[in-house]
Amino acid sequence: MAESFGSSFALVEVTGDDTKTHLWVALAKPRQALTLILAAVPEGWRAEVLDVTLTADQQKIFQELNLAPGDVHRLD
Repeated sequence: MAESFGSSFALVEVTGDDTKTHLWVALAKPRQALTLILAAVPEGWRAEVLDVTLTADQQKIFQELNLAPGDVHRLD
């Protein structure tokens, strides 16, 4: 049986080959978010789930992105 993505947002910091960092958000559980985002970036890039608690305002902003469960979005 397939595992649910959940209904919360996970923030992930991604580092490219040039060591520049990018912030991504996923509507998924943290472990799943990591996998989904690594699938969306070039091979060899690194990603780390950020251990942050989102404020109500931040959650509202992310909800306005209209992400479906399992979707990812680059923020910067």
